[in-house]
Amino acid sequence: MLMRSNRFTLAVCILCLGIWCCGQAYNTEEAAPMEKAEQAALYSAIQGFVGNWWNGSDLYPDPCGWTPIQGVSCDIVGGLWYITALSIGPFYENSLACATNVEFRPQLYQLKHLKSLSFFNCFISLGHPITIPGDKWEKLAGSLQSIEFRSNPGLIGQIPTSFGYLKKLQSLVLLENGLTGQVPTNIGNLTNLNRLVLAGNRFTGRIPDSLGRLKKLLILDLSRNSLSGHLPLGLGGLASLLKFDLSNNQLKGKLFARNAYLKNLTLLDVRNNQFSGGLNQSILHMHSLEELMLSCNPLGGDIMRLDWQSLQSLVVLDLSNVGLKGEIPESLSGLKRLRYLGLGNNNLAGNPPPKLASLPNLNALYLNGNNLTGVLKFSEIFYGKMGKRFGAWNNPELCYPVGSMTTRNAPYGVKPCQRGVTLLDPNSRAKLGDGNLNNKSHFVASLGFSSNGIHGLWQLILVDTSITVLLLNLFL
Repeated sequence: MLMRSNRFTLAVCILCLGIWCCGQAYNTEEAAPMEKAEQAALYSAIQGFVGNWWNGSDLYPDPCGWTPIQGVSCDIVGGLWYITALSIGPFYENSLACATNVEFRPQLYQLKHLKSLSFFNCFISLGHPITIPGDKWEKLAGSLQSIEFRSNPGLIGQIPTSFGYLKKLQSLVLLENGLTGQVPTNIGNLTNLNRLVLAGNRFTGRIPDSLGRLKKLLILDLSRNSLSGHLPLGLGGLASLLKFDLSNNQLKGKLFARNAYLKNLTLLDVRNNQFSGGLNQSILHMHSLEELMLSCNPLGGDIMRLDWQSLQSLVVLDLSNVGLKGEIPESLSGLKRLRYLGLGNNNLAGNPPPKLASLPNLNALYLNGNNLTGVLKFSEIFYGKMGKRFGAWNNPELCYPVGSMTTRNAPYGVKPCQRGVTLLDPNSRAKLGDGNLNNKSHFVASLGFSSNGIHGLWQLILVDTSITVLLLNLFL
């Protein structure tokens, strides 16, 4: 009994000690002041973006106290509050909106513990465009880890070369702005980067070779610009890459000029460029690929060249309008996770493999605009499931069997096979005049004659010949 009492007393003491410690920590944070210079720098920096009307008078006791600013994060360093993150723009419902005339005030660079700086939909006035300042960024080199400028059409000019001093930077996102010029070579100095997104701007010129030094990159997105030239060889060695998007540019040459080692890549999107040289075997080493989108490039080559079975993680495969030839490989039916297969607008021939319908997750299949021939051998259930997401139009020699399905489920844009017509097997070796009666009968049937009526045809010919001989004898 005494032992139980002692245990209870000990438990109560531990609980009280825990409550006291938490209270002390809470009181410490509550009582921690903000350095006056830090607060003044923050207020001036914010006023540069939202206007001088804002003075922080509704904040108590400071921006990191009981009534913090949405978009401002703080941390205690040496017993004082310091700003660690600043987000300007409508990130939140009660965020501060940007003014028409904005400016980057020098006080921004005095926030010496700032780790993250973001601007969203802030610089939107095309009548009052603004550029990213070209200097002073080195003052934040000891702390800044993330810079983001998103959806700022009024943000123009070039990427400051001084960004190259930010050696601790892990994320550089310049998305959907009005930026121009070339990608600075010294971006390759930011070796701690794991995310580089420069999409949706107006960048021109070549992709710097120096980007091949960014070995920690997980996401590289240079899409929707006007970049040109060949792909740097070093990009094929970024083994950590998960997402690689170069779509909607003017890049040319081979997709990968030598073997790439992108074993962790889950997305490769190079649509709408000028890549050529066929499908590279290095694609087969990207075993983690889930989305492979190569459409609208003059790649050319034979689709049968690759062993598609090695890409078992594929969910999206878009090879439309790339100049492929050959027959559709049956090995594609082994990609059990595939949901989208786009092979439209190529030079593919032969008959589509009916096994494609066995793909358990497939919900879109486009074979339109090729030279496919013969009878479609998919079931009516398959056509009903796919609807307009099955495309096989613009294949003049392709048809579907009339009696096997209702008109409602007939594949869009595909003609019905003629009744009573037996189409030649594309692999048949039958030739006219080879002495094989069965082959002759098959050919006549393919022209619309019944093979059972062929003897009557010969009889008609013999009678016509006899009459001709009799007439000649009368007149000679």
